[in-house]
Amino acid sequence: MITLSNLKIIPGSRKNPKRVGRGHAAGQGKTCGRGQKGQKSRSGGNPHPWFEGGQMPLQRRLPKRGFTNIFRKTYEIVNLDQLARVSAEGTMTPEAMKEKGLIHKTGAVKILGNGELSSAVTVHAHKFSKSAVEKIEKSGGKAVVL
Repeated sequence: MITLSNLKIIPGSRKNPKRVGRGHAAGQGKTCGRGQKGQKSRSGGNPHPWFEGGQMPLQRRLPKRGFTNIFRKTYEIVNLDQLARVSAEGTMTPEAMKEKGLIHKTGAVKILGNGELSSAVTVHAHKFSKSAVEKIEKSGGKAVVL
């Protein structure tokens, strides 16, 4: 049985590294196996892996596509079934939704109509889908746009 107390090194598994630059007699003196001149003979002489030898690189040959709208507004999405799970009767604001773990940050919130509400809840949010407003009002609550 092998335990920590009787482990042994397998013969031939440990090998000393090649010692380059130690004179002619060592067999790897002077240029140390790098050849004479050229980029790869210099220290730090290997370019990055995507370098194409001065040819126009692939990321610059391909056309740019699309458009990024820097004024885009993002909403955190909350469904009615999520609200029904955590809310009793009362008011749900973005701050309360964050406390209950429905959203991550108290930015803009949009309520979607997936699921059903059983209790009358006043929901404060920045946007509502039509089906969400109908279901909230059907259950006796109110949808308040912030």
